[in-house]
Amino acid sequence: MRVNGAFIEVDCFQKNKGDNMVCGDTFVSHKFKEEGRVISVMSDGLGSGIKASVLSTMTSTMLLNFAMMNEDIVAAASTILKTLPRDEVRKISYSTFCMCDIDCFGNTRIAEYETPAYYLFREGKFVDVPKKRIPVERDDMPNTALWLSEFPMEKEDRLIFFSDGVSQSGMGRRNMPFGWENGAREFIRECVTRNPSVSATELARRIVTEAEKNDGYCLKDDTSCCVIYMRKPRNLLVCTGPPFDEKNDANLTKLVMEFPGRKIICGGTTANIVSRETGRKITLDIDDMDISGNDLPPSSRMEGIDLITEGILTLSKVERILSEEDTDNHNRPDGPAEKIIRMLYDSDKITFLVGTRINIAHQDPTLPVELEIRRNVVKKIKYLLETKWLKDVDITYI
Repeated sequence: MRVNGAFIEVDCFQKNKGDNMVCGDTFVSHKFKEEGRVISVMSDGLGSGIKASVLSTMTSTMLLNFAMMNEDIVAAASTILKTLPRDEVRKISYSTFCMCDIDCFGNTRIAEYETPAYYLFREGKFVDVPKKRIPVERDDMPNTALWLSEFPMEKEDRLIFFSDGVSQSGMGRRNMPFGWENGAREFIRECVTRNPSVSATELARRIVTEAEKNDGYCLKDDTSCCVIYMRKPRNLLVCTGPPFDEKNDANLTKLVMEFPGRKIICGGTTANIVSRETGRKITLDIDDMDISGNDLPPSSRMEGIDLITEGILTLSKVERILSEEDTDNHNRPDGPAEKIIRMLYDSDKITFLVGTRINIAHQDPTLPVELEIRRNVVKKIKYLLETKWLKDVDITYI
């Protein structure tokens, strides 16, 4: 999501307690493309397992829904706190939460309730943000309050918030008798120092993995970490299909070659147009031909283009992979569709440049029934990228 000229990358990594089948923590995030607004909520249900998962899911979903209706963050959080029941044995609320709301100008509001304090990492150091205590009236729980902080995010800022599975990892060990909360700061600083451009995805994964290591590789609580990273956007162009009018071939080539980012061409006809207009040769990627189990034509190379693949068959496979529940954990050959998936995943702003000329080959009745016209496949990919990976996606037709 672009905010105030920068891109906000949001990701969360989780691991379950011990051998539990479900995670008692829940993370949800939603972007409002028209408003340039990003809302992220993490909730930790009391205990672990199914019960904790249900409670944290209810809490995070309600908070997100309130925010989507433009309810004030304090009013929404207060309503949830008044609604949540109390555990009669432990005398505490059933779930905790941290809610972050970032508007189109980068103005950030964070409401916290009984969670480890979030970190704001800026210019190589942690910044202490003033917090306001907001009392919440509850008959069964006196002195209940949430903490509210407001500040403008800047480019290269990172927000890190996590469940107590991270902060309490390693508790009782000689080198961390009270847990890892202070050690986590140093670990985060080292990770960013070693790799200043480390992604939100990778940093969240490293923090949770280190917490698991603190617990002797057997987590004693559900463990989640969310990272929000504001940075310069990584742009990707996917050009597929020749333009409707052949007179626009030169314009298509100009749009591709002058695009400020990485470039993929899907389709032999489209690649030949760019090759003809630029005078650059297309070279077959021999490595793709050696991959067993690859059901697509091999990719090709051209100077100035990062990847060239076949068109509609490859895009249809990309759409099928994105539709699967778990995109990451599949043992697939490293073919053209998989290369596109990786480039899509590593990009923030994705632009599809779609030619509208009818390809006679796609009208062949002997082709598979599931083969859809290019525009429908691209629309499905756009939807999946926006909903599953929170990418910023545009389609331009030519």
